[in-house]
Amino acid sequence: MSIDFEAPGYLYETVAKRIAERIETGELAPNTPLPAEGQLAREYGVALGTVRQATRLLREWGLVVTVRSKGTYVRRREKTPEFCLWSAP
Repeated sequence: MSIDFEAPGYLYETVAKRIAERIETGELAPNTPLPAEGQLAREYGVALGTVRQATRLLREWGLVVTVRSKGTYVRRREKTPEFCLWSAP
């Protein structure tokens, strides 16, 4: 999977957005580990530090959770109701 190195913004943001797209489409399923940082770095053709910054950003966005000594996992998305029973129409 290639990265557009000419895209506006920081490179780690671009990588984070690519991974977020994979989460949104279900390619990276909830409660499954993200690929290893080294694997992601090779896959996207970026430095390991860039992947670490991207992972930090994904945590800030609430898409992944890191468990010490276990790895980083895709968070299960909570479904939000389309309507509220106690609100007036």
